[in-house]
Amino acid sequence: MKLVLLSGGSGKRLWPLSNDARSKQFLKVLNDYEGKKVSMVQRVWKQLEESDLAEESIIATSYSQVDMIKMQLNSEVQIVTEPERRDTFPAIALAAAYLYSVQNCSLDEVVGILPVDPYVENHFFNRVKNLEDALRESNADLALIGVAPTYPSAKYGYIIPQSATGTSSLIVDYFKEKPTEEQAVELIKKNALWNCGVFAFKLSFMIEELKKRNMPIEYDELLKIYHLLPKKSFDYEVVEKTSRIVAIPYDGYWKDLGTWNTLTEEMASTITGKGIIGKGVENSHIVNELNIPITLLGLDDVVVAASPDGILVTHKESSTKVKEYVDRLEGRPMYEERQWGWYRVLEYTKYPEGNEVLIKRLGINAGKNLSYQVHYKRSEVWTIVKGEGVFVLDDQLRHVRTGEVLHIPLGAKHTLRATTNMEIIEVQSGSELIEEDIFRRSHEWNEIEQICKVRQFSNQG
Repeated sequence: MKLVLLSGGSGKRLWPLSNDARSKQFLKVLNDYEGKKVSMVQRVWKQLEESDLAEESIIATSYSQVDMIKMQLNSEVQIVTEPERRDTFPAIALAAAYLYSVQNCSLDEVVGILPVDPYVENHFFNRVKNLEDALRESNADLALIGVAPTYPSAKYGYIIPQSATGTSSLIVDYFKEKPTEEQAVELIKKNALWNCGVFAFKLSFMIEELKKRNMPIEYDELLKIYHLLPKKSFDYEVVEKTSRIVAIPYDGYWKDLGTWNTLTEEMASTITGKGIIGKGVENSHIVNELNIPITLLGLDDVVVAASPDGILVTHKESSTKVKEYVDRLEGRPMYEERQWGWYRVLEYTKYPEGNEVLIKRLGINAGKNLSYQVHYKRSEVWTIVKGEGVFVLDDQLRHVRTGEVLHIPLGAKHTLRATTNMEIIEVQSGSELIEEDIFRRSHEWNEIEQICKVRQFSNQG
């Protein structure tokens, strides 16, 4: 069985720590067995490794999350990259085309789909393995995992079973998406299960779904018309239209850590980062990424979260409403982690004359490099405040170290490779400071070195 992990989301429910570039699954706020801070995706990947499922797993995600995944897991993780975000049906379709035409998987191969961030016990993944048997024994089109409800929640979808199949699975009668609590009580009486977004199908099933829509089944061809795929969830586009569905129950611990309320319930410490919580305060948390302290006095059941993107103070019961307020905020992410390291925006100013200035602090990990790039709307000045490395400007290499100031004119090709861990202060100045003004020639250091050698040889000649 192949596994496809879906990594998406804009991260707005856990603002201000999460944003468009750093969704909730990448926040290092959980503890592993050794007490080390890990993210949800790191925790799940470790569980996959322990269950012998990691080697058969790929991650489907958007371009903006690729660097984060490679940095938190490893560069060998197989990733299917969406050209743009278009919900779960297009993501799953693209992954199926990748398995079929790139990995040359058999049409009889069973493909399991699951979120990249479920908070579950290890034996949950034994049930994931059981999906293949359930699918083959029942001859169903889809096999799902349903979680036994612990209370009548209005936050989850429900799987209502019809009857047992005589195997270990249940025939699904119908689904109810996010009922009222009163409706949930009645559904639980019918042995309904929470739908946790984990299911499986034979690869042939998804390939046929693409053919029915006159969509290409070759990965490269599907990429070209990806923007034409319906921007719908897999549930609405496929599951609701499928009649032969079975479900297998899971009665262990399962939780969606999608809000500050649920996330803080699983955090080992009430304070992350610099902070003080006064005596007598109950069930309150501080999560602070800033280098200034937060003091919380006399407030029970609240979360105070701070990052370069903003500061949130909320009662835990109200934390589910964060997204609707954050939608009103504008502005770029102020902190991002990349494959080469990280950056934090320190200041941004737009002057009345139209000129813009952006100041960043960048951390570049030893052995990593920025892409070889050029800008046509801005110049940059880099001040090295830590470490040493190799700087390239217009195909010329030179060694640089702490204290040096590097000037990068508009239109100049440039990059930096860290010999040791480096930090630089970058000052951008120009008419328009946007991501679209980055034109990359290469990401690979070997290619960049070769370009410089050819230039040097040409000059000598």
